[in-house]
Amino acid sequence: MSLTSRIVLSMVLAMSGGILLKLINDAGYLGEIGQLVLISFFTEGLLDIIGQIFIASLRLVIVPLVFFSLVCGVVSISSSSRIGTISLKTLSLYLLTTAIAISIALTFALLFQPGVGVDLALPTAFQSTEAPSLKEVLINIFPTNPVAAMAEGNMLQIIVFSLLFGIALKSLGSSGDALKTSFETINNVILSLVKMLIELAPYGIFALLFSLFAVQGFSMIGDLAKYFFLLVFVLIFHAFFTYGSLLYLLAQLNPLKFFMKVRSLAIFAFSTSSSSATMPITLDTVKNKLGVNSSIGSFTVPLGATINMDGTAIMQGIATVFISQAYNIDLTMVDYLMVILTATLASIGTAGVPGVGLIMLAMVLEQVGLPVEGIALIIGVDRLLDMTRTAVNVCGDAMVSCVVAKSEGEFNSETFRSEN
Repeated sequence: MSLTSRIVLSMVLAMSGGILLKLINDAGYLGEIGQLVLISFFTEGLLDIIGQIFIASLRLVIVPLVFFSLVCGVVSISSSSRIGTISLKTLSLYLLTTAIAISIALTFALLFQPGVGVDLALPTAFQSTEAPSLKEVLINIFPTNPVAAMAEGNMLQIIVFSLLFGIALKSLGSSGDALKTSFETINNVILSLVKMLIELAPYGIFALLFSLFAVQGFSMIGDLAKYFFLLVFVLIFHAFFTYGSLLYLLAQLNPLKFFMKVRSLAIFAFSTSSSSATMPITLDTVKNKLGVNSSIGSFTVPLGATINMDGTAIMQGIATVFISQAYNIDLTMVDYLMVILTATLASIGTAGVPGVGLIMLAMVLEQVGLPVEGIALIIGVDRLLDMTRTAVNVCGDAMVSCVVAKSEGEFNSETFRSEN
């Protein structure tokens, strides 16, 4: 059985098994001993430990993977001037897809009106974290201590330092060959470690999803069903329509082939609910399955995991309309345009900030005069939605990697067309 098949099977078994255990437990059939063994020990104990260790193992390789692969990628680029071109293309595409994402979200939200008739007799306390100013964002992109940036996992600072280090190493010419060889060897070791972790993916995914659905099930959806399912639909629509269209129009690649090759990546992202934790798998997918040259993928993927927030932008668009309707506050066309602009620019401005989704949503709500406390209405269903958003985000990272690589002549069409 292929790795993709094993990942799909583990997801299906975990979700169905977890939901079944949740239903049996809610019906009172387990008893004290059953709860102790199946819930406390097996689900909340053993499986949670396995899942958390798996996530920690993935995070273990993120920083060295980004640093060494990006340095090796920069060194392998023929001309230093191409680095600027690649950076501009990548950033522009990420911002474009984010703007399209929130525009689609607002359109569908206004059409289906998810907030009409919502009962607000709910606790609405939410404390938002203040977003950094533009000045702070620009200053914080450049690390004062690269070691500290790596220890803290500050991805934008790591990317900037890696680019500068790679450019400096490239400028040494033949005198830097020994260091280049060492970096390539270390990079190969890290990639080998990533492949080992990928083989364990079905077990990690099973542990993560089973424990989640056994404890929460679908009961958290409740009165927010219309909001929940509309958001899921728009996320799926954006992934297939927007990404598929851009892939076909800008790179002349078959969208169906693309989605078949990234399906295991999407499932992996869904289970981890983290673009950063999924980054090693994303890099492996774009290089070995989609045919993107490592010099491109080692830059586009880490940058995408940091600033590509299409899924979050869709959540912001629908949540803004939902909250405005729930509070019976009418928004003008200018307000909606401000939502699009704010969410698109904030995807860069809040990169690397903990709780970024809710921070960005708070920024958007304040921009159009809506009560930030409304965020408390949707927090309950955000866990499942966050998983879906992450799956969409990593597909966006892979799509942009393909488009940029194809435009730069760094794309292997044979690998893309292959059946692996």
